[in-house]
Amino acid sequence: MKIEKIELKRLHLPLKEAFEASIGQQTKRDFLLVGVHGEGETGYGESVAMPTPFYNEETTDTVQYMLEKFLIPMLFSQPIESPQDVSRLFSKVRRNQMAKAALEGAVWDLYARQKGIPLARALGGTRTEIAVGVSVGIEKTVEEVVRKVEGFVEEGYRKIKVKIKPGFDIALIEGLRKRFGDSLPLMADANSAYTLEQADLLKELDQYSLIMIEQPLAHDDIVDHARLQQQMRTPICLDESIHSVEDARHAIELGSCKIINIKVGRVGGLAEARKIHDLCQAHDVPVWCGGMFESGVGRAHNIAITSLPNFTIPGDTATSSRYWERDIVTPAVEFSKPGTLAVPEGPGIGYAIDWDVVSSLQVLEKSYSKANVTI
Repeated sequence: MKIEKIELKRLHLPLKEAFEASIGQQTKRDFLLVGVHGEGETGYGESVAMPTPFYNEETTDTVQYMLEKFLIPMLFSQPIESPQDVSRLFSKVRRNQMAKAALEGAVWDLYARQKGIPLARALGGTRTEIAVGVSVGIEKTVEEVVRKVEGFVEEGYRKIKVKIKPGFDIALIEGLRKRFGDSLPLMADANSAYTLEQADLLKELDQYSLIMIEQPLAHDDIVDHARLQQQMRTPICLDESIHSVEDARHAIELGSCKIINIKVGRVGGLAEARKIHDLCQAHDVPVWCGGMFESGVGRAHNIAITSLPNFTIPGDTATSSRYWERDIVTPAVEFSKPGTLAVPEGPGIGYAIDWDVVSSLQVLEKSYSKANVTI
């Protein structure tokens, strides 16, 4: 693959409404759109880091720094034959998974476009459509969450994820079960808001037939999660604790979880995401694809990876209209039928960039070639 030019555009994309989790409130996406040019085609990826280091240690600023200072020069430093070479090239850089994933994802899109095949097929995906769920943030009252869930159920979402935190947990789940019954596919996401000392409280969730509880304990823990899973019937899903296929192997071997949430950005890109998928499939551990408020570009990458066979639980890849007045891709990501997204059949991610929207959101633009970077 010949890489001729790389472009970074920093965009500020406002959410339609504020979204709150135990780690804080978000009102806009501050992210980098990455374009990789080669042989007449351009592939696109996006960073999923937040402006603040509250989900993990990376931020939009650190991603930009790592791309400019290290990763872009490394990509220009030697020829690559396929996107798998990118993750091997970046392996000597410790962590900084979201920076790696933004650039690696763009190379995957470029590769698929150059081959004239959908990104999903390039990854080995087999599905033509995927089931999707929706994530609901913390509100001031249980009743407000219930009202929002009513709307998403009417829209046809196939799984409801609600954010919880100490003091806004048991009563919330009980309220949802009273309103919708046990047939509602329901899960809770704690974003590391609890400790093992609160195990008795978490075990109260067992009576509500949840699909899973996601990341109840510390963001970097798998040992206490194993102890908690031994005490709970509800499957624990790990999110923040899993950054690589090795992390996933350790968690499975310790019994720290029964489900894994694969976020492409959190694990360093599509190649590592596929490795985790394959490992989990071999151990009968189901996976699903979580969301990081991606724009349509990242959303398209999520659709592609979710077409792999062991993504058996609906992910968080909601429609564009869930979060944005106007997405940066055209057409926008919308249901093909209630609760279902079609896997694009066109080359690459299968969506075009809406440059009018990008221009209206852009706060920075930079361009790099082999001639203007220090290798």
